[in-house]
Amino acid sequence: MKVTCEVCPHHCALEEGQAGLCRARENRAGAIVCANYGRLTGMALDPIEKKPLRHFYPGSKILSVGSYGCNMRCPYCQNSEISMTDGEHAAAVHTSPEALVEKALGLVPNGNIGIAYTYNEPLIGYEFVRDCAAPAKQRGLKNVAVTNGCICEKPLKELLPLLDAMNIDLKGFTESYYRFLGGDLPTVKRSIQLAAEQCHVEVTTLVVPGKNDSEDEMDALSAWLSFVNPEIPLHVSRFFPCWKMTDRGPTPVETVYRLAEIARHHLRYVYTGNC
Repeated sequence: MKVTCEVCPHHCALEEGQAGLCRARENRAGAIVCANYGRLTGMALDPIEKKPLRHFYPGSKILSVGSYGCNMRCPYCQNSEISMTDGEHAAAVHTSPEALVEKALGLVPNGNIGIAYTYNEPLIGYEFVRDCAAPAKQRGLKNVAVTNGCICEKPLKELLPLLDAMNIDLKGFTESYYRFLGGDLPTVKRSIQLAAEQCHVEVTTLVVPGKNDSEDEMDALSAWLSFVNPEIPLHVSRFFPCWKMTDRGPTPVETVYRLAEIARHHLRYVYTGNC
């Protein structure tokens, strides 16, 4: 019997033993389970600015962890070796929430303020994020999610009281571009709205030549974001050829700067990245 996963807008209907599009959620004995629970493919103590977060404890560091899988298919993904793989092929180490929190606490003398769930798409494994974030918060650590925002309201609302900050990708501002990437624009917009009500939020837009680099699109994107809150920082980032998108060169630096200036017509804080 098929069971429908309710974590993201794909709503994968899965047969027994079948994994969803994200490769990280499976139907096991008639229940959808988080197959990548506690399976970490990466861990590093990163500057908070690398998330990127510019207005959240600047100058601090945060223990960043990731697993495998993603519910989008961005052809320029810089982490495709983990985001586009499955449990059989991922080089992962199992870690319990308790062990991760203790690791984060042990790094406090090194400037660590908490845990960032990042690298792949962390919210497809929202149960692990939840189970780590709750004890981390109780122990005085900060919780940060770096996400594409393609998550349904119910699991997101379960996580938000535990999160202190989020960086959410707003990859473009047309539904056709989101279809090309395998995502859902209305869901991402709703995620930004909900998150902005409960925690610190910053937004990143990667500018891809010929895809989302028009002035009109950036004007519409930044105007909408200012409607949510004009104080939300926007990171306008430069594309470099990667993975399956090597058919074009890097975004011209002048394009990134020009689009950032357009965004500043609506938003107080706009930053350029990878320039």
